Amino acid sequence: MSNTGTVLFGTVIDIDEHDTGQGHPERPVRLEAVVRGIELADLGEGIVPLTERAPTMEELTRVHPQPYLDGLAELASQGGGHIDADTVVSLGSYATATASAGLGLAAIDALRNGDAAAAFVAPRPPGHHANTRRPSGFCLLNNVAIAAAALADSGMRVLIVDWDVHHGNGTQDIFWDDPRVLFVSTHQSPAYPGSGPASDTGGPNAAGLTINVPLPPRATGDAALLAFDEIVAPSVDAFAPDWVLVSAGYDAHRDDPLADLSWTAGDFAALTRRVLDYAPAPGRLVAFLEGGYDLRALVNSVAATVSELAGESREIEPASSGGPGIAAVDFARQTRVELLDSAG
Repeated sequence: MSNTGTVLFGTVIDIDEHDTGQGHPERPVRLEAVVRGIELADLGEGIVPLTERAPTMEELTRVHPQPYLDGLAELASQGGGHIDADTVVSLGSYATATASAGLGLAAIDALRNGDAAAAFVAPRPPGHHANTRRPSGFCLLNNVAIAAAALADSGMRVLIVDWDVHHGNGTQDIFWDDPRVLFVSTHQSPAYPGSGPASDTGGPNAAGLTINVPLPPRATGDAALLAFDEIVAPSVDAFAPDWVLVSAGYDAHRDDPLADLSWTAGDFAALTRRVLDYAPAPGRLVAFLEGGYDLRALVNSVAATVSELAGESREIEPASSGGPGIAAVDFARQTRVELLDSAG
């Protein structure tokens, strides 16, 4: 059977033992909402279950040093605790986090085997705030970075697009000076974690390979699309990635309680079409769940994304437009041009 129009889907919902405690926004029911989103997409046999696998220690330590992993495992084995006000480890957190880190790796294996045209994986906890040695922002292991590092070490050029409402500071830090990875983030500013200015463009060995587009509160999806078309697309063309990985957070949705952007499921559909255009061929894109804390918004946004990955557009919600943000995109573009020109 042809893989055209098929999407791999993997999640840790059946083995999820990451307990963040009562009232925490990053809670197990989020994965149930993701599954409902897959069902809402109504793709039938177009959804292909992903056969999960555990990551090897070599795959994990490309990003997170062994002492860091050992420390997380030990904390979990002792019953866990709060790392900071937002980031929690429970007895089952390390096992769930490592299983989650394996989802992206398994998806890459399956796509290389020709099993589908794209993949969507739903780990817990999310990952893009986790640095090499520091968990934060609900995140313990950086799932997208672990997958990107595996691809880069196999000789691939990797584009990471992070459309979560919060800047992917951990991912940026990990690949700041890595010429094999182009990192792109659209995010609300000001907002947690307070990083990601447009002036961040990459380290000396990766000049221009970090792209940040901070957007003001209440910005609508048209601003993000403008950024993708006018700032991101030319850089992607020049970089010529072999693979596209997406940190697919849905907390930029207008109903999300943890942020103040005004996007809709329709905007995530449009962004998915853009990132599909960045992939060099079918079977070279994996989307990773990051944030998204309003359950109905999460259902609708996942359905919109997965439908687009399968080539089946569904207008679940109209795209948003008319809010602030266009000026911020213009500023980000001009800042980037000036900095890269001055660097020669």
